[in-house]
Amino acid sequence: MDRDYFRYEPAQAYGRSRRKKTNLFGWSVAILLLTGLAFAAWLGSFYIFWQPERPQSYRILKKLHKIEPAKRFELTAAPAGEFLSSKQLYDRYIAMSPTELTTVNAELIRNYIRNFQQVRGLVPYVVGRFNIMEAHELTPNDVFMSGMVALTNAVDHGELLMEHVYPADPQALPLMKQTLVMGLEIKLERTHDLSAIIHAERLPDGRIMITAMPLLYGSYTVTRGPGTFTLEPPLDLNLAAGWPLFKDAARKNAETQYASYRERTAPKTTESVAGIAPTPPPPATNELIRVEPAAPLEGPKVAVVTPPPAPPPSPPPSKTTKGNKKNQKATPTPSPTPARTPTMVAQNSPLPKPTPTPSATAVALAKSPAPSVAPPAATTPPVVAVASPPPPPASPSPSASAPDNLLASTAGGGNWKTFPPGKMPVGRLITPADLRDLADRGLAGERVYLKGQFVVNFTEPNRAVLRPKTGITDAVLKLAGGGQNLRIIVDFPAGYTPPARGSTVTRDEARPYEITEVRKQSDGQLNVFVREIMQ
Repeated sequence: MDRDYFRYEPAQAYGRSRRKKTNLFGWSVAILLLTGLAFAAWLGSFYIFWQPERPQSYRILKKLHKIEPAKRFELTAAPAGEFLSSKQLYDRYIAMSPTELTTVNAELIRNYIRNFQQVRGLVPYVVGRFNIMEAHELTPNDVFMSGMVALTNAVDHGELLMEHVYPADPQALPLMKQTLVMGLEIKLERTHDLSAIIHAERLPDGRIMITAMPLLYGSYTVTRGPGTFTLEPPLDLNLAAGWPLFKDAARKNAETQYASYRERTAPKTTESVAGIAPTPPPPATNELIRVEPAAPLEGPKVAVVTPPPAPPPSPPPSKTTKGNKKNQKATPTPSPTPARTPTMVAQNSPLPKPTPTPSATAVALAKSPAPSVAPPAATTPPVVAVASPPPPPASPSPSASAPDNLLASTAGGGNWKTFPPGKMPVGRLITPADLRDLADRGLAGERVYLKGQFVVNFTEPNRAVLRPKTGITDAVLKLAGGGQNLRIIVDFPAGYTPPARGSTVTRDEARPYEITEVRKQSDGQLNVFVREIMQ
């Protein structure tokens, strides 16, 4: 066999080069790099989308239009939550470690940014009474860049401070500066307010300072103020500014000025009257309250009645011969159907404002029947009847003279909304024996009513001091609720006459008193502040 026969390979014989080997190492490195890139993208998306409370994540999501504007909630469609008093809030956050507090704060602001759409558990709301220590304008260097924020101190628990945020448009700032002044009391109630906690801070001295945002973004005024301002949800947040809104230097300066203010305006102890112990200071006469606008009244609906159709004309008589007239029976000619009087539909109209009494001549003219001419049935126009409003009462109650949108929260003195017997809002009904237990745990924003039989010990123009009426056995044994160390101070609206001294007052389930505050003194004296809410 010739050795040169297989000297060249077929590929070389046709001028093609030999195939190169595949670089498996390079492909392995490329696949690993792509896997790491995908893993980094997944971690980055988790870091950004699931932690919008971080300043960098918030800015990226804002540019991607993945952050919805803050939502204005309704009181009846608010996120599910729990209402906590100042003491309950202090006990909750003081027990947390720094790491736990950081985790809770991240979740609180995350829920707020997401408009409470993915909330685990209940949203914490704050209730109670707070006094403003200082209020300053929000700037672009703050978390909320427009409006005002008020630094307040809890009335019933001084270890808790609260920053109450009032975001608003710049045109509302002049009125807000006149309204949010030092010493003004803020009363947050469960039935009227919805202030969610979005941050909690532990101060170096052991106190707790929380930041609360009113989710209703409603209108606010004061009981003795110049006007009303309305809040607006913030459009953007500057999370890089950090928490709290009142930094250490500003907070210490506010506390110093508030301490000097309290020294100048400290209330003096009142002397006893008619053998009764001094009356404790009443609730603040000037409070910041939320105002609910009145719903527009709809006009009376008028029912128009269409007249019945005209009867068809009678057919003409047929021509008959004389012979047929005798055999033909007499057919009566149908008479036209009389036109029926259209039904008069009355619609009650709302009560008008009181008007002057008309003169006797005008009343006589109004009552005298007008002469009527019966028109043809086919041309009878539609009759519309609207019931005339009833005359105003001779002596309207204070609730009738005050508009419904006057105050949404308890204003404390003056005028407040009253109700007919048995028509008050739903609440818990207690007796004087349950008052001491109520003093230990507080109202906590709950609506509580008081019933029982009481004796009037002292009266003033708009106030009366009562004590429960007890039997001889209770008076001797001094049982709980027996009235020996219990005093009930009743506030009456303007225009009400308190009962006479020495008389007996009985209040049942249909006509109870509404409890506004319960104070327990160091000597065991229990002062219960209630108000008259019945018409």
